[in-house]
Amino acid sequence: MSVILMNRIFSVALAAITIILLGAAPLQAKDRYDFTFQPNPRDLIEPGDETKELRIAQQYGIAYLPLMVMRQQRLIEKHAHQLKLGNLRVTWQRYSSGQEMNQALKTGFLHVASGGVVPMLQAWDKSRKNERVKGIAALGSMPLYLNTTNPKITSIRDLTDKDRIALPAVRTSIQAVILQMAAEQTFGKGQHNRLDKLTVSMSHPLATQAMILSKPEVTAHLTSPPYTYQELDYPHIKRVFSSYEILRGPATFNVLWSTQSFRAKNPKTIRAVYNALQEAITIIQSDYQYAADVYTQQGGGELSPKFIDKIMANPEVMFSNIPLNVMKYAKFMHKTGMIKNKPADWYDVFFDDAHVLPGS
Repeated sequence: MSVILMNRIFSVALAAITIILLGAAPLQAKDRYDFTFQPNPRDLIEPGDETKELRIAQQYGIAYLPLMVMRQQRLIEKHAHQLKLGNLRVTWQRYSSGQEMNQALKTGFLHVASGGVVPMLQAWDKSRKNERVKGIAALGSMPLYLNTTNPKITSIRDLTDKDRIALPAVRTSIQAVILQMAAEQTFGKGQHNRLDKLTVSMSHPLATQAMILSKPEVTAHLTSPPYTYQELDYPHIKRVFSSYEILRGPATFNVLWSTQSFRAKNPKTIRAVYNALQEAITIIQSDYQYAADVYTQQGGGELSPKFIDKIMANPEVMFSNIPLNVMKYAKFMHKTGMIKNKPADWYDVFFDDAHVLPGS
């Protein structure tokens, strides 16, 4: 049995256990709005003067499906009401990179960010003396593929100065770090930044379009689902490597994070986000077809629900709030100087809401 399949089985089993613990039957269409949580002791505290508006952001791709379900069903508002926060206004925004979100968090324009583990770890590292950024929970694990339109490329050894690799953000995105890990494994210690000069910042939708149209300014794209699979539907595009090969197994791709300063003033609001995410993931695991419909509606409709449903049925793709192998990124980033401080363990970089999870 493969590691990926074992993790998929574990994810499904965890969802089933969650449903049992919550005292609810598997979700059906008719009772999607009846999901309830067992009270957490911290939620029984009388609410203080918390924010009346929550500004939360997401990026592009199926990795953000839990947030789409949260938005579709107004789950944050629902759980905020259950925690006696009143009518919380939730404003959704979209950014093309985690670094842009970190800037918005720093200014206070954004309250909750979402993106790859790498920008979250960088924000944690840089904010230890002020805002103190930490993760709320993971969104899921799924592989990143390096795809190429260049028929001469069979491994990253074949990349030349004429090639250009599209990433959401050069040197700072999770894709950039995966590429650096691959470079060090291929070319040797100290060679992690060997391919950085070939990278260009570009959003996943624009890079995918460039790949499909074989535009010369992009010959490779390090991307995530659904763009990975969408590109591979075209015969002139092939896969070079998967991040699961580089990391030697599945690992969390993206997470939610916020600042300790915001959480200190709004603990129940952050708890509402955590509870809403937990419910959204359970909905996805219980009803792939419904989740595919949500993605089709919010993702622009460029992909059919059938195509999305096929992706979600892939054992490589796992939606889970459990931070998985986050320390693999942290150790590499500390070794290469991307972060100055090395977390003692994954608890260091996540709020204690997530500490009950079997993370790593």
